[in-house]
Amino acid sequence: MKKNSANSETPTAEPRLYRVVAERVQQMIQDDKIGPGERLPAERELAARLSVSRASLREALIALELGGVVEVRGGSGVYVCEQPLPADVPETGPGPFEVLAARRMIESEIAAIAAKAATGAAVDAILRAVEQMERHHEDRASNEQADRNFHLAIARATGNTALVGVVEYLWNNRGSLWHKLKEHYQTEELRLQTLPDHRKILEAIAAHDPAGARHAMRSHLERVTRTFSRG
Repeated sequence: MKKNSANSETPTAEPRLYRVVAERVQQMIQDDKIGPGERLPAERELAARLSVSRASLREALIALELGGVVEVRGGSGVYVCEQPLPADVPETGPGPFEVLAARRMIESEIAAIAAKAATGAAVDAILRAVEQMERHHEDRASNEQADRNFHLAIARATGNTALVGVVEYLWNNRGSLWHKLKEHYQTEELRLQTLPDHRKILEAIAAHDPAGARHAMRSHLERVTRTFSRG
């Protein structure tokens, strides 16, 4: 019997949204004849013109910056590079807001499960990560490692190694787009608020309060999302 050729074809992956938006921004630059060193319209205007969210636009602009097409200048705007590279938006994995959306859904439930299952030793491990974050608040690299340890310690507290693997996957997808976004848009207010946020999550888990742990984790990740996406 002859195989159906349509069914045997390998499905084509959908392009990531930030790449689609980035291509539209590049087309706009060409259509509007915005030259090297010139400023793009303000984010709010661009988002309205392209009918996309500010979050999607920011991901696209960061991708274009990584591709050498534009330069994002904090407090000033976005400019076409003086010597723009050939338009090629790098594929860097899931966008930061995709990862944050997944984390809000998954890690909130992981925190609730941890609140039910955590042993004294598991709570101690989460506490050590929180104290490490507080000690190394001014050391960005050590603070980020402690942040990772915190979220993994919560996953381990569930007793489910598959959930630990999921959190590791999500953390490992904080790639170049994420770090550029954080560099441009993370505020000191967010860095300071992360410490009490983590304490609230810890306290709810230690109190074996699943609803409280779920709410505290979701609130924390919503705060991160708002900071990175707001104007």
